[in-house]
Amino acid sequence: MEKLTRENAKLTEALPIKVVQFGEGNFLRAFVDYVIDKLNKEANFNAGVAVIQPLAGGLVEMLNDQDGLYNLFMKGVKQGEEIQQQRTISCIQKGINPYKDYEEYLKLAEEESLEFIISNTTEAGIAYDDSDTLEGTPHKSFPAKLTALLYRRFKHFNADASKGLTIIPCELINYNADTLKKIILQYAQLWQLEDEFISWIDNSNSFHNTLVDRIVPGYPKDDIESYQSQLEFEDKLIVSAEVFLLWVIEGDEKLKAKIPFDKVDENIVVVKDMQPYRTRKVRILNGAHTTMVPFSILYGNETVKETVDDSFTGAFVKEAIFKEIIPTLSLSEEELKTFAEEVLDRFRNPFIKHQLASIALNSISKFKVRVLPSLLVFQTNCNRLPLHLVFAFACLIRFYRGDWNNQILPVNDDESVINEIKRIWENHSYQEISYAILSNEKFWDVDLTTVPELQDKVALALELIESKGIEEGYKNFTEKAKV
Repeated sequence: MEKLTRENAKLTEALPIKVVQFGEGNFLRAFVDYVIDKLNKEANFNAGVAVIQPLAGGLVEMLNDQDGLYNLFMKGVKQGEEIQQQRTISCIQKGINPYKDYEEYLKLAEEESLEFIISNTTEAGIAYDDSDTLEGTPHKSFPAKLTALLYRRFKHFNADASKGLTIIPCELINYNADTLKKIILQYAQLWQLEDEFISWIDNSNSFHNTLVDRIVPGYPKDDIESYQSQLEFEDKLIVSAEVFLLWVIEGDEKLKAKIPFDKVDENIVVVKDMQPYRTRKVRILNGAHTTMVPFSILYGNETVKETVDDSFTGAFVKEAIFKEIIPTLSLSEEELKTFAEEVLDRFRNPFIKHQLASIALNSISKFKVRVLPSLLVFQTNCNRLPLHLVFAFACLIRFYRGDWNNQILPVNDDESVINEIKRIWENHSYQEISYAILSNEKFWDVDLTTVPELQDKVALALELIESKGIEEGYKNFTEKAKV
């Protein structure tokens, strides 16, 4: 089989470099480059991408060997229907390894057509390293590299306001663009750059906070022969992803005019404030994950799909989302329900085997951030406790005991957290166990014994889980807790 190249694939049209992208990994190629490719083909966006390898070890050489081409396979469920799609992505024009040729990287700043910076350098990528100097190339941190590129552009175009860039980071930290801009300005101060450059950064460039969401398993090494058999040319950079995609970008009409997102049928929203969308994702998607993990493992399931497909655990998760989490959120009920149904479709995806044990990591801190706010807001708003979330809370506490039905549970957390909860379990009274864990402000940042009835309800659930198991224990709990 011949290798994938532009000549072989008859994709020889060159595009102007409109986007500099920091990151060549699976996520950006299955997410941002997919969107740009659709914009090019369906909205005449005419954007070529130059990909920068953010770390010394990476895929740029392999990407260049295939002329920037690769195949994306998308698989998933939408409204109960299984969907499989394949697409050859052709927007990437070249890849650059700044650790081999930093000048080639900096020369991108002089591209007349350049308009956008996009990045995903992992959560650790947007960081300040004061050992980076303006002359000390290649710069170690991503923000230092970007500051150097922006400074070259500023100098080359003589501070032309029209040559400022639109900067859209996709790292999974809140306020990612605000954080990135703050660090760029720190480097400008550290390197004693002109006040005019700082003004140019502030007034001629725009920074847009984002929320990105798509499960990207990446290179399907276990099934590569099956994937490759569907293609005409050998592709060493095949990437697989779910069908679902969500991109929330803080921006205005100017951004909408620059990028015609409305011309492609994708779940991309440009909004003034993305925080309600971030809260929606954290509380519904991540919250449902964290709610189900201990509960479902103790019940006997192994995967997310098994959990939502099972008549008992599936109904439990759905009721927790629709009856207890959604009522605590600020977006419209219709929008929240639509998102929740999409989440359940994603959980049912037969092409992704998502092990519950693999998402059990740090479940205490995850519960504090993802589930506890829903529980507390519900109690405040309704003057009663959300029983599904309370029972899930009790399952979490029981899970951290470490064993169940003579089997070791996949508890995965900081050793001090695990040891503290095991020590608490040495008490024989469920009331004492409930009190000791709920009052531990190191876990929750607050004393949860002050929440009306929570200590008693958790103690009741713990007793019933131990004596009746998960399904019967839950049924007994709802009967007794309502009295």
